[in-house]
Amino acid sequence: MTCNLPAASADRRAGKGQDMYPETIELLIDGVWCQGSDGKSETLINPASEEALATVPHATEADLDRALAASLKGFRLWKTMTAMQRWAIMDKAADLIEQRKDTIARILTMENGKALAEATSEVQFAADATRWYAEEGKRAYGRIVPARLPGVRQMVFKEPVGPVVAFAAWNFPASNVIRKISGALGAGCSIILKPAEETPGTAVAIARCFQEAGLPTGVLNIVFGEPAKVSSYLIASPIPKKVSLTGSTAVGKLLQKQAAETLKRSTMELGGHAPVIVYEDADLDKTLDTVVAFKFRNAGQVCTSPTRFYVHEAVYDRFIDGFASRAQKLKIGDGLDTSVQMGPMIAPRRLDAMDGFSVMPPRRARASSRRQPDRQQRLLLRADIAEGCA
Repeated sequence: MTCNLPAASADRRAGKGQDMYPETIELLIDGVWCQGSDGKSETLINPASEEALATVPHATEADLDRALAASLKGFRLWKTMTAMQRWAIMDKAADLIEQRKDTIARILTMENGKALAEATSEVQFAADATRWYAEEGKRAYGRIVPARLPGVRQMVFKEPVGPVVAFAAWNFPASNVIRKISGALGAGCSIILKPAEETPGTAVAIARCFQEAGLPTGVLNIVFGEPAKVSSYLIASPIPKKVSLTGSTAVGKLLQKQAAETLKRSTMELGGHAPVIVYEDADLDKTLDTVVAFKFRNAGQVCTSPTRFYVHEAVYDRFIDGFASRAQKLKIGDGLDTSVQMGPMIAPRRLDAMDGFSVMPPRRARASSRRQPDRQQRLLLRADIAEGCA
């Protein structure tokens, strides 16, 4: 496994590389891009170089109140527009996302770390998904229900539920965000979105596309801040009627409890668990090519990333050897390097989580795991392929 890592210099840590980051991180409230009203912020770090990219403003309760009021105002306008009118704006936004794909992908890689090719595909998905949701909005069909009594016609209409509050995870900064935004807009709802503070620029760049496409003021609002404080404050408000989260199971349980206090509808996309079963008659080369690609995609930070492998004893040794040899050939480094196949992990806490997965000592290890000292602590430099782990 080869590594291509930029040195983390004092200049980078001081933020002198900020001019390379092609986005300004701001809140979007009632159609206006702004900083938090009390000036509080946090630093956005490039996980590959430890470069300070930008500052992320935190919304105060007053800012959140303005976003809530704006979402209600935006909803009252957006819901009255026809599905065709909403489609036209969303379709134009999709075109803008596609036109800016390379720039948004660069933002995504710099703040998330994943390889640029993965980021580019993800941004393309954002454009495609926006078109899909826009089209689905035109097919929100009702139905006629046979009546029990003569002379009665029973009709069912589908209507937007109201303003939505949504929370998106950092592992897919474009696709997680777009499924919140476009899902709400396609249904005729307004939305307050809190993207992850680790990956804010992708969401901001996408929101600018919707704004420039003609989305009415207040329909889309973007806020950042301390996750627990922002989520609890927004969910406690009577204005939102729907909560959507892509995140961990623990956070999902917490938010669903909070949403229950005001009987808000909830949609939760939570953590996954993805074992792989390899049978005796499997095409082993094809299997290995597939599972290795999925295992190391986004440095394994994917809810559907394989978590354990159950391999038939007849192909066990060949599978382990083949997996190890493919893993060792992966090129790891800064995702902006187009030859890199796996970028860094998002933060040191993810390395700690990886260390905790093997709860029993392995019988054998075909490749070892090590971290580079002093810097790039977010980067897993070698693949750990351990046999017999629980």
